[in-house]
Amino acid sequence: MTDDPALLAWAEPYAAAAEAVVRLFYPHVEAVIHDVSQDVVVRIWNPISGRRPGDPSLLDASLLGELADDDVAGPYRQSGLRGADISSVSAVIAGGRGLLCLNFDRSVIGQAAESLRTFALGVEPRPAGLFERDWREDLNAVAHDWCQERGLRPGHLSRDDRSRLVAFLDGRGAFGVRRAASHLADILGVSRATVYATLRSTRLGSHDLGSHDSAA
Repeated sequence: MTDDPALLAWAEPYAAAAEAVVRLFYPHVEAVIHDVSQDVVVRIWNPISGRRPGDPSLLDASLLGELADDDVAGPYRQSGLRGADISSVSAVIAGGRGLLCLNFDRSVIGQAAESLRTFALGVEPRPAGLFERDWREDLNAVAHDWCQERGLRPGHLSRDDRSRLVAFLDGRGAFGVRRAASHLADILGVSRATVYATLRSTRLGSHDLGSHDSAA
């Protein structure tokens, strides 16, 4: 911090809150208190920008012109050291004398998102034969894909949506497998009797009644 006691006194009431935010999000957040009239950095925590107390603030005049007392600006984007992607918020403090800026290094989010994307995607084809006899795996995939394509959740289907899914699965021969109805009931969070009743209803409503009656 700067050595001038006069510059420090007005900033002290805001220091604890600034430090608390930095501790919570360390090491990804920097907090800076600027003296607007002197255009100088008064306090700084976790200086990821490389600045130090006493350095020129070089505040954006257009930003200051848009802010009134107790206003908050942002989040807005900045470019940090080595091209880091920074999101910032700035709050007017001390009746307009100061500006508290919180600068968040977003690169950690980008890295995490890329890690999750890589983790979620299969990096190699599923080995042939590994699941070829696991009809449960196939039923899980088909049912969840059908729901996802329509923005639905398997455990929260309406009666009509459930009927359409059952009809779709029946058309693919899913219920020719023993215990498929029971497994679908688990996927949908309903009883096996509900699945059988839905299957019976969809078959009765189809154009080719006789060809399906014995499939279950």
